Amino acid sequence: MRTALFQSSGTPGSVEESLKALDGAAERAAAAGARLLVASELFLAGYVDEVQDLAEAADGPSARAVADIAARYKVAVAYGYPECDGGAVYNSVQLFGPDRASLANYRKTHLCGEFEREHFTYGKDPVVQAELDGVRIGFLICYDVEFPENVRAHALAGTDLLVVPTAVMDPFQIVPESLVPVRAFENQMYIAYANRIGKEQDFEFVGRSTLVGPDGVVRARAGRGAEELIFGDFDPAFLAASRAENPYLRDRRPELYASLTDRARVGM
Repeated sequence: MRTALFQSSGTPGSVEESLKALDGAAERAAAAGARLLVASELFLAGYVDEVQDLAEAADGPSARAVADIAARYKVAVAYGYPECDGGAVYNSVQLFGPDRASLANYRKTHLCGEFEREHFTYGKDPVVQAELDGVRIGFLICYDVEFPENVRAHALAGTDLLVVPTAVMDPFQIVPESLVPVRAFENQMYIAYANRIGKEQDFEFVGRSTLVGPDGVVRARAGRGAEELIFGDFDPAFLAASRAENPYLRDRRPELYASLTDRARVGM
């Protein structure tokens, strides 16, 4: 399954302009044979002070616009957006299929920094998945992937391709360059990590969007500063062979790991 990663910040503060950019990326992705397009964290709104004012319900007008884009170009679209629900605002990612159906909606569970903790509510569901073309897709957002427990939970739930819209900033380029390949290898999955670029607020986003295979080898990598649409292929046969050869998940000893969830024993 060909996967496209849209390394872009859209137009911060303008949902309308960001939707236009997403439409153009979907058209190009479909023309290149992609079945899945992944945009960055908070793609529709950006890291702006009025992000809460731009929040919409998961079935709001922007969601319907993205569903139309997916149907128009026959490509599934995963995008980051601020979601409002019951008075709370979440940092979310939603996936629409080519038939306009919402296949999944995930809320970020690990908020990073003062800006996010001020504007968003923590999500509560650690594993959210969807099926596309026989591939089990899971979702995390940015900081979530930096916690090994999160990715391992997806591995144990059978995630094949982990989609991670992100907004990683300087000086944390070690995350896409080093950490994400290790996460893919130790958990035996593909990871699609789509970042923002440029300066917003006090943040300088570093790009380096990447698609990594279960062998830890990068299949596609974007540069640091420019908007890019990059492509990589999810290969189910390679994933199956890699899982057969790599013993990490088979050799786990869960009976030894109970202390990892004991806050008293880890000094919290």
